[in-house]
Amino acid sequence: MDWSRRGFLGGSAALLANWTGIPAFGNSGTNPYFGLHPFIEANPKAVFIRKTKVAGRLDGPGMKAEGLALGRQIFKPLNDAGIPVSHKVVLKPNVLTRREGGRQVNWGTDADFYEGLIIAMRDVGLRKFHYAEANYRTSRWSVQYDDIHDRYGVEVCEPHRRARHYRDSFEMNWGRPDDGVVYAQVPHYPPINEPDTWLLNIAKWRSHGMCLTQASKNLQGTTVWPFQRFCPGWDMVLGVPDCMKPFIGANVEKRVLKYFENHKRMGYSRYDSPHNLSPIRQEIWAHKTCDNLSVLKPGLSMIEAIYAKNEDPADPVKEFLPNMVMFAKDHFRLDIVGLWLGGHEPGNVNFYRTAKERGLSDTFNPWEVPVYEWTDEGPVRRNLTDFPRTLLKTYYLQKEGEPLYHMVDEPFDYDRYKL
Repeated sequence: MDWSRRGFLGGSAALLANWTGIPAFGNSGTNPYFGLHPFIEANPKAVFIRKTKVAGRLDGPGMKAEGLALGRQIFKPLNDAGIPVSHKVVLKPNVLTRREGGRQVNWGTDADFYEGLIIAMRDVGLRKFHYAEANYRTSRWSVQYDDIHDRYGVEVCEPHRRARHYRDSFEMNWGRPDDGVVYAQVPHYPPINEPDTWLLNIAKWRSHGMCLTQASKNLQGTTVWPFQRFCPGWDMVLGVPDCMKPFIGANVEKRVLKYFENHKRMGYSRYDSPHNLSPIRQEIWAHKTCDNLSVLKPGLSMIEAIYAKNEDPADPVKEFLPNMVMFAKDHFRLDIVGLWLGGHEPGNVNFYRTAKERGLSDTFNPWEVPVYEWTDEGPVRRNLTDFPRTLLKTYYLQKEGEPLYHMVDEPFDYDRYKL
């Protein structure tokens, strides 16, 4: 197929007849259904990248306008054969605050961009919104997120539970992974995994001890506190509170160690790291994340990469303005594209190899992912190398003698390691 701009527009005239551009759909709530743009639905293995035009991190109106514009392009009102607008929409942005200059500053999903998306979803007739986040009490940018939720009637979960609530399943929905390694059951905040719900995953592009946060890790916060603590290693597996013990998998230590030893023999990258966020902690985090993702089905995943923070305090460049939003139906494929654009080599980030090994993903190779630029005129097929890379340093599995904040960019032979 000719994926040049001329070839795309000529060969997809019927599909693009439904292209809406930026203007609002004009739906006053009369359409009974909504859906994603048909090109997204027709290409579930693709990743889409929308270039944005925001002046800076504190350009609130620009952020909101970009969320609104993108939302009005990808959320579509339908008369039939869609998702009923009576569904509950679960919103999962990434929340993170950092103290700067004596005040709390948001470094998670931009709140103004988030508000623009909500307005666009209201344009197609949606009214039932829910916000789920295990860390909401401690990590929210409270004033702006709370104001947004109050303005649009978004129901906010109460993140904490008492010990007896786990026995009674009070306000938690349990998912049972088919082959859970750490979790035999995973609890999520209502209404996640209930009938008539749709999950929108809106991650932030930022570095983390697990390399980059992105879409797969962002869904960690949908699990009920304290199950969402995936990173501490054995302390939150063998040393969990009593209320969690019935839900930890049988023979968990033996199973995790068997995977771990196999992965060392397979040459998993950086599994000789002496770092505190050690290889075994990475192994446990990967399996908890896989257990969680095996029972979740986001309708769409996004990575807000309009601005990004450099985690290295010694680096003279403190923040970046990549000015883009990435999105896809497949959050694994979305993440591996995001890893490469963040300057890392995805084959060296072991979670994505583990996800393929466990049958949750079909690739960890970014060169196998179709990439489109999402323009006002329509999606345009691009090469991954057409987009600039932003070097987001991480403290993932530091090598001996390597700086704490570094790139995970060593070459990887995808033809040799196909799993």
